[in-house]
Amino acid sequence: MTIDSFRSVDQVALVVRDLDAAMERYSVQLGVGPREIYTFSPEWVRRMTFRGRELGYSMRLGLTEIAGMSYELVEPLTGPSTYHEFLDAHGEGLHHLGYMVDDLEAAIAEMAAAGFPVLQSGRDYGVDGDGGYAYFETGAALGCIVEAIERPRALPPPERTYPA
Repeated sequence: MTIDSFRSVDQVALVVRDLDAAMERYSVQLGVGPREIYTFSPEWVRRMTFRGRELGYSMRLGLTEIAGMSYELVEPLTGPSTYHEFLDAHGEGLHHLGYMVDDLEAAIAEMAAAGFPVLQSGRDYGVDGDGGYAYFETGAALGCIVEAIERPRALPPPERTYPA
């Protein structure tokens, strides 16, 4: 079975223990940046779930785009979350591949039908209360987690940019 919702990789994301240190490494050693910094938390992202339960968690993200692809660094703050589990099991590294989808609920249904339940999710993080994401239990089958992202029409301004 192929998953019709996922046609191209739109995001590569790594989980890190310290976002500021990781941004410095990627900037100095690889020239990657600048990054826009956001903190996703229950105060901003509504309807957060983890392993089938409504459960708030928080993380800081450092986002940059290279050649049309989003490169994301994720530092987990509060949990539990898939990021905490990943760091505990593997240390820092590739956490997920993200795919932009037009309809998050359709992508969730499609993945469930393929045997990949939602691991973690969040909804309504855009300025207009739109947008959502869902991570799926694909690690054992694919070697990494897959994320479906329904992009919001607009995000609020970033908390800051690195480098300033």
